[in-house]
This record gives sequence, C-alpha cells and structure tokens, in this order.
Amino acid sequence: MSRPNIILILADDMGFADLGCTGSEIRTPNIDALAKGGTLLSAMYNCARCCPTRASLLTGLYPHNAGIGHMGANLGTPAYQGFLRNDSATIAEHLRAAGYRTLMSGKWHVAGDFESRDYDSWRPGDIEHPTPRQRGFDRFFGIMDGATHFFSPHYMMEDDSRVEVLPDDFYFTDAITDKAITMIQDSVTDETPFFLYLAHTAPHWPLHAHPEDIARYDEIYAKGWDAIRTARHETMNGMGLFQTQWDISPRDPDVHRWSEETHTDWEAAKMATYAAMVDRMDQSIGTLVGALRKLGQLDNTLILFLSDNGGCAEFMAEDGWAQFYPDVTQDGRKITMGNVPNLTPGDAQTFQSYDKPWANVSNAPFRLFKHYVHEGGISTPLVAHWPNGFEPQTVRHAPCHVVDILPTILEATGAPYLQELGGHDIQPTQGESLLSLLRGSEWDREQPIFFEHEGNAAIRLGQFKLVRLHGQDWELYDMEADRTELHNLIHGEADRAKAMRRSYQNWADMAGVMDWDVALPKLLKAWNMDSADG
Repeated sequence: MSRPNIILILADDMGFADLGCTGSEIRTPNIDALAKGGTLLSAMYNCARCCPTRASLLTGLYPHNAGIGHMGANLGTPAYQGFLRNDSATIAEHLRAAGYRTLMSGKWHVAGDFESRDYDSWRPGDIEHPTPRQRGFDRFFGIMDGATHFFSPHYMMEDDSRVEVLPDDFYFTDAITDKAITMIQDSVTDETPFFLYLAHTAPHWPLHAHPEDIARYDEIYAKGWDAIRTARHETMNGMGLFQTQWDISPRDPDVHRWSEETHTDWEAAKMATYAAMVDRMDQSIGTLVGALRKLGQLDNTLILFLSDNGGCAEFMAEDGWAQFYPDVTQDGRKITMGNVPNLTPGDAQTFQSYDKPWANVSNAPFRLFKHYVHEGGISTPLVAHWPNGFEPQTVRHAPCHVVDILPTILEATGAPYLQELGGHDIQPTQGESLLSLLRGSEWDREQPIFFEHEGNAAIRLGQFKLVRLHGQDWELYDMEADRTELHNLIHGEADRAKAMRRSYQNWADMAGVMDWDVALPKLLKAWNMDSADG
C-alpha cells in the first residue's frame, strides 16, 4: 500500500454536542458518515483555547512547551512567548522531511498577536510572527490571527503574500475548502502524498452564515436553550454515546431560564445562525470528501476531525473583542459591532456572538466553557476515518489528548520524528500514538494528561481527574462514574488527590507554567487593557 494522505480538520469553538453523531439537531451528515465509516473517540481532550490547542496539535507538545502557554502575547518566557518555539517541530516539518506535500488552508493563530486595526503595520514572517510557510507548509491560504469576518476578511494571505478578497459571493468556510481541494489536486497530479491541515474558523464568532443555511433552522430554537439542551442529552443517551449515562450538569448558574428571556426571537436567531455555520462547515467537508473520492484518494486518506475547545461563552461587546476588528466591510458598508438586542445576526453588517446560554447547550452534558478545564471547556469528539487503515469501530472511550495527534500521524505515515531542525534540538514528543486504538485494539494511556489555562488546572490519570478553577479549591472526580463532574470526591480520596497534585505540580514546573496572578498583569499591559474581556 502506498503511503497514506493525511487530512487534519479542526473546527473552531465548536462544543461537544454540536454534531449529529454526538446528539445534536444540527445537520452534519458528512461528519456523521465519517464517524460511521470510521470511529469516534468520546474522550478526546483539547487545551481549552484556540492558540494553545493549535500549538499542541501541531507539535505533539503541551502548549507551554510549544511556546504558547496562553495566547499570542509575549509574556517574556519561553513558555509564554506567544509563537511556536524553535525547539518544537510541526507535523508539516516532520512530514515534509519525509517527502510529503504539506498544505494548509484556514486559521494559523500560533504566531504572536495581530491586534492592531492598522493592517499596514502587520509584519507576518518576522521572528515573532512566523508564517505556515516558515513552519513546514509548502502552501498556505488563510488568516494569521484568531478570527475574521466571514464575508469580508480583513487580512488574508496566500503563501507569502497578502491577498485582497473582494468577490460578492466570498464566504470563508467555502473559500478555504475550495483552495484546499485545488492544492490536493496538484499533489495528486504530481503523485505526491499530501498532508492537509484544514483549520476552520467556523463556528467561532462573528455569527455569519448564508441566508439559506440559516433558514433551515427557522423556529427550531424558539423552544429555547433549556429544551434543546435536555433534548441533546436524551439523544446522546439513546445513542449509547458514552459508556455511562451520566446525569446532565445543571444549567450554568449565570444562565437564566428560557422562560425568563425577553428577547426570545433574537436569541433563537443567534443559535440558528450558529447552527448554520456548523451546517455549512459540514457541507464543505462533504465537498472535500467528494473530491477525494473523485480523485481516487478517499480510501487511502486518514481524515481526523475535532474541535479546538468547547463552546464559547464570550459576550460580543462593542468595546470588547470587537474593537480589534474592522467596523466596515471592504466595500464600505457599516458593520454594527456587538450583541445588539433584536438586531438579527448573520449578514455582513453584523458582528455578534451566541453567548453563554447557547454555549451551555453546545457543551452538554458537561460543565463550563472555552477557557476552563472542566469537561465543557476541553472535550471534543474526535472523528477518524481511513478505509485502508482500519475497519469501522464502535465508539471508543479511552482518554486522549491533542498532543497525541502528531505521533498518530507519524505512525500512520511511517515518517520519523525529527530530532533536530534548523540547528535546534527538538524536544521529544509528549503524546502517544492512537493508531492501535483506532484499529480496535485495547489501548491504555501510559502517561497522565495535563491542563493549564489562565490558572485553571487539571490532571487526568486513568479514570480520575483532579481539577480546579483559578483561585479555588481542587476537585476530584471519577470520570467513568461521573464525567459531568457533579460529585466531588476530594475529601474521601485525600491521598489520591495529594499524589495527583504533586504530579501536576511537577509537570507545571517542568513546562514553565506561570502563576496566573503574575501572568495576567503582563498580559493586560501587552494588550494595553485595564481589564480582561474573556
């Protein structure tokens, strides 16, 4: 068998429960078909936030070891420099050295901060803003920073140059897929195996979608977040998605009952637009799979799909994240920035988020959201499909982490792990290959899984998880009996908790984790802000 192609697809801010194959009412038939024809891992973990997850995913290292212990701001230490370290190597760098064509389309976001609206001042490619082409990719089309206007992106690049995007029918999800297919076609013509990293911005804010996709969800969300969240949990249980039918976590304490909401039509419209973004991403994946089939490449392509963090509870305020993005489209139309009640979201002249109540739905049945390392912030389904590599499997429940993706890909391709690159010794990978798990064998992780973001911390060791919110006490949960983290065992398992705290602290010291009370003032100074927006 010839060496397999690899396609790694990353969704952006999509919660665990947002796919049909994980209980959602959102239409995702193409992703569902990949899961049915491959396998779904129910306990894949990410790093709770965009930048750290992408850094870990690409390098096979924990985010602090990759240089992105927080986000893009440089906080003055190797663990928090805000861009990929030179003692790490990306999947693309490993595979290009092994003879693969390396392709990327979508969101990069592992190359420092790009917060200024003065786009002429941006300098992608300098030492703190390395481009994909400088980190192993032969081709690149997409954005360098963390989010963009879907209809009118502010700064797009193709390979090494900025490109203007002006067509009336431009939509980011469609465009990056079309470009990816063109890249694949060129590789197939050259008879060269390829690695494609397709990094979506959907369904990350702003809420932008095609009208026909939004219309598909008219009236569905008029039932409200309480009813939809309950329905998703019941569907999950009916599907046998988890090894245990855990109780759903309570509605988040910051979320009021749907019956108390005064802007029901607007709230329903926000979720309909979010659903439409997921729907369109699934359509684009169907287009990609169809192209692979037409090219005769589908059976020999390992496709991996997952999300970079849980659903996003960030409220879009005009003076918050919105201040970093243009308030006019490229053709001069005024954009109303922020979550303005009763302003229908979705079109190019809006810039909204779906906010905490709907994020609570996306993350069902788990607690909390993006930013946090309770299950709602770090849980993603991993869908894996490779007809030549493994037969369809039932859902597998072994705990895994995005740090495991790189060693999995290297084992599948037979590519060696680089020990040195550009005169720099490369850190050993901190992940473990999942290939035997995907092939149906018994598989138990040898090492604990560690998490830290903004002082929120956790360690998963076997069936137990020790977790804390920043500034609060540690909590201990049995993940097999209680993955929704409702029954804290900390007092009855004091010795276990003590040993796990010690293991976590040893890792944190090794990784260079900075106390968040020290890091936050540095971050606010770098952002020139007086308070954190989220």
